[in-house]
Amino acid sequence: MKLLSVNLGRPAPSRHTDAEGGTGIDKRPVDGPVTVTAPGPKGVGGSGLTGDAVVDLRHHGGDDQAVYAYAREDLDDWQRELGRELANGTFGENLTTSGVEVTGARIGERWRVGPQLLLEVSSPRIPCRTFHGWIGERGWIRRFTQAGVPGAYLRVIEPGEIRAGDAVEVVHRPDHEVTIGLMFRALTTRRELLPRLLEAGAALPEEARRKALKHAERAGG
Repeated sequence: MKLLSVNLGRPAPSRHTDAEGGTGIDKRPVDGPVTVTAPGPKGVGGSGLTGDAVVDLRHHGGDDQAVYAYAREDLDDWQRELGRELANGTFGENLTTSGVEVTGARIGERWRVGPQLLLEVSSPRIPCRTFHGWIGERGWIRRFTQAGVPGAYLRVIEPGEIRAGDAVEVVHRPDHEVTIGLMFRALTTRRELLPRLLEAGAALPEEARRKALKHAERAGG
C-alpha cells in the first residue's frame, strides 16, 4: 500500500459555487514533501495540508475533513466508464493511493503515511454541485452516488511530512463494521442504515451522529 501522489489546489472562480473565492477542487500532484498539520491545543488552529486551498468552509474542511483520499484503482474504473483520462487529483483528492482499501475502511481506522503522519478515517465524501460542475458529466451526482465508491475523509492525529511514494500502513482497525461504504449508503440512498453508524462510537463525526440518533428516535429505537 502506498501513496501515489500528494495533490494540492489553488482557489479558482467557478460558476458552480456561490462561495466567495470560488473553489479549490482543481488539485494537482506536487513534487517534494508536504507538511500536514494537526489541530492545535483545544482545537485551536486548523488541520490539513499546507498550501492546499479549502474555500467553501460551510461544506468542506474542518478537522473531520482535513484530508481527502481516493484510490487510484477507483479512478481507473471511472476512466474506463467515462472514456477519458483522469489524472491523480481529478476528484479533488489530496491523496491518491494504491493498494489501499478505501471504501472498506472502517470509521476510526488509522493509517500511518510515511514515517510521521497518522490519519484517522472519519467519513465518506458526499457529492455536491461544485463536484458535478467540475467533472462535467451529465447526471454525475446520481452516477457517483450509485457507484458507491466515494473516497474517504480523514482526521490528522499526528502531524508530519509526506510525499509521493510513501508507504501507507493500517495500524489500527476498530472492532465494528461501519465502513466508508456503509456510511455513504446510510447518508445517501439507504437511510434505514443510519442507526448502524452509532456502532462507530466516538470516531463518528458529530453531524452524522445527530442524523443517526434522529432517525433512531423516529423509528422508536
